Amino acid sequence: MEPIKEDDRPCKNCSRRSPCLKGERVTLKALTAVDKDALPELTENKKVYRYLPTFLYEQQYADKAYVIAHLYDECIKDSLILGVYLGDAFCGLAEFYGYRPHLLKVSVGYRLIERYWGKGIATETLRLMTDYLLNETDVKVITASTMVENTASANVLEKNGFKPFSYTLLEKWGYAKPILTKKWIKTAADETIQYRFHS
Repeated sequence: MEPIKEDDRPCKNCSRRSPCLKGERVTLKALTAVDKDALPELTENKKVYRYLPTFLYEQQYADKAYVIAHLYDECIKDSLILGVYLGDAFCGLAEFYGYRPHLLKVSVGYRLIERYWGKGIATETLRLMTDYLLNETDVKVITASTMVENTASANVLEKNGFKPFSYTLLEKWGYAKPILTKKWIKTAADETIQYRFHS
């Protein structure tokens, strides 16, 4: 994925193919084999995925060691997924996807283990993602999609300066019928409203 540049100063546990983003409490970095035992707590919880697409990479294979082993060769063509860590504890995934080089636009998403909900981790995760994209890459426009029912993620997006620009967009998320979603946008400070809403 072109805008996700190799970090010149990665932490010693990070893949050279992905950035290591450090916040006050949260770190986003490449998953490693040691995370295979923690990943099922995320992927096997239906509550975590009730408002998410059915085709997310980590859900495609039962063997979580395989998921991690191939995350940065199979998946990186379409998206970049980083682990979300609170200290050394794995608590979820952060994803950059849908890069459009002619628009300098990318989409973002995240999912957290249920016991880490309501602790501000999602808010800090999204802040790290957007700060990285707007300050260290060529990306000018960041989008996100939520199911209309997903008010918790809507609150996280609003806290990070995202604005809704479509309330009734039908998207194919792998379910029997298209899902009614709300589309969100955040842009670099120098982008115009016309660019934001017509791209």
